[in-house]
Amino acid sequence: MLGCALALSPACGPASAADDIGDSSVPGGNFQAVRDALIESIEEEGLVVSAVIPFNDMLQRTAAASASNAVSPFVRAEIVQFCSSRIAWQLLAEDRAQIALCPLSISVQQTREAPAQVRLAWRLTGGSTPGRVAADALLERLVRRAEALAR
Repeated sequence: MLGCALALSPACGPASAADDIGDSSVPGGNFQAVRDALIESIEEEGLVVSAVIPFNDMLQRTAAASASNAVSPFVRAEIVQFCSSRIAWQLLAEDRAQIALCPLSISVQQTREAPAQVRLAWRLTGGSTPGRVAADALLERLVRRAEALAR
């Protein structure tokens, strides 16, 4: 399941995702369809999207200020944030420091390098507690449902 995530290294092609990043791709290059399918998947779980962060817009705005004057590797990239109160309470009951895991988020990306596919990437919690296992299962379920809806 783990594949390439935010690929910024052109020398090796897409960088491999770390063990703490889930990654998937949807062929077809329809960013809006994948984004809409992800939001629908979140809402089907009875959850509310708390923010959609236009990440690529930020990269484009700040490119000139970067040390390398880099060009964004994305055609489009957004981060969708949401929270499950049930999982949040479970995480907090296990360890209050786990508040840092909330909100959950899944990015939707279309790269310049591979515009014919849309990637989904998300942080895995490590699954070391029942709350983290539940959070990882929710993220996986949302991504799989979004993939199915977008195809």
